[in-house]
Amino acid sequence: MSYQNIAATLSPQDIQEIKAALQTVQQKMPFLITLSTEERRKLLKMGDKSLAFVNNSVTAAQSNREILPATFDVEELVRDYQLATALTELLISVQQLAEQVDDTLMAVGSEAMTSSLTVYNYVKTASKKTPGLKIVAEQLGERFKAIKGRPTKTASGS
Repeated sequence: MSYQNIAATLSPQDIQEIKAALQTVQQKMPFLITLSTEERRKLLKMGDKSLAFVNNSVTAAQSNREILPATFDVEELVRDYQLATALTELLISVQQLAEQVDDTLMAVGSEAMTSSLTVYNYVKTASKKTPGLKIVAEQLGERFKAIKGRPTKTASGS
């Protein structure tokens, strides 16, 4: 792997400050919404390829207001486009941060599991001769009981 062992901590104060910073981000965007799966499915999507189309339609609307119905709100189109571009920029940063948090969590979780398996193996071995460790070995072994009962996968993936 391309990383070294992660030796870091987050103090309770660090965690609170990070949460407060995230809350500040949310407070700066009180217009954020949550869509249901059905709502997401029904909406027109504006991806990277559509961004140029929307940009060009904003220019066309601003330059040719006379061809649009009087009820068409060009300024609202401009605001929507500007917010969409700003949110796209922010989303990239948030996704990069989320990916780094997820990757770090996966790596440090793996480190913790690897070390825990070492502890479990030592406890299992020592429980044969050391009074009081059998219950600890059984407790640690609970994690693997469900795994032993599952059928193993074949090479074909079934």
